[in-house]
Amino acid sequence: MSESDAIDLTLWQLLFAYVFIVILWIIVRVKGIPREKLIIISTLRMTVQLILVGYLLMIVFEHPHPIVTIVIVLFMLGFAIYNVFKRANVIINISVKKTVAVAMVLGISISMIYFLFVVLQLDPWYNPQLFIPIGGMIIGNAMTGITLGVNQLLIGMREQKAKVEGALMLGATPKEASHSIINEAFDSAMLPTINSMVGMGIVFLPGMMTGQIIAGASPVSAVKYQIAIMLGVAGTVSITVIIFLHLAYKTFFNHRAQLQETKQND
Repeated sequence: MSESDAIDLTLWQLLFAYVFIVILWIIVRVKGIPREKLIIISTLRMTVQLILVGYLLMIVFEHPHPIVTIVIVLFMLGFAIYNVFKRANVIINISVKKTVAVAMVLGISISMIYFLFVVLQLDPWYNPQLFIPIGGMIIGNAMTGITLGVNQLLIGMREQKAKVEGALMLGATPKEASHSIINEAFDSAMLPTINSMVGMGIVFLPGMMTGQIIAGASPVSAVKYQIAIMLGVAGTVSITVIIFLHLAYKTFFNHRAQLQETKQND
């Protein structure tokens, strides 16, 4: 199948796909699960947001410019950082919020620069047709990893407070006392990415690969791109999370290496 033979859904075909949402709505309605309104709002938001993004990307792709590409990726990064704060299951204090922002900016910047310039070797480097979608995948996965890491670190420091204080009294440094909590948080943050890699190709075909195949690309070519993307995602998540954890744990201790109650801030 050539690129010109790629499937282009008609409006009616797209509308038929909404039958799946109707089925979901009926199920939660029958089961008495109070999610009908959320399902409708989420579906409408998804539809409107994707349509707007689609038309915006058409304009950007037709008139590529480095500043526009960078601004879009920075907006995505800023929104991802905001989402980490909102999606966390624990209250995050201002110090931890700062470390989240620093870790995501550093980790994602380092990874994207290497991936785009060394692995993909884009020409021009700001090619929005690759830069923006790949940036979105990398940022999205890093956001998920950081969110899990934040939750596990804060819960661990709260629930294992006695263990940490005991280690400090025995002469351990804050880093040593927090070692097991940091490792658990890192493991929790990386698990979704690792599980995704394990099942990829056998249990499911990833979105980027599926999209390329539907668009008419060779399956082998799509596979090579998908492998590169997943390796980039795994590296980005690991770098971002490890930077966050090794900055964030320090916020729980004062200058005397004593565990302190951090002031909570919404």
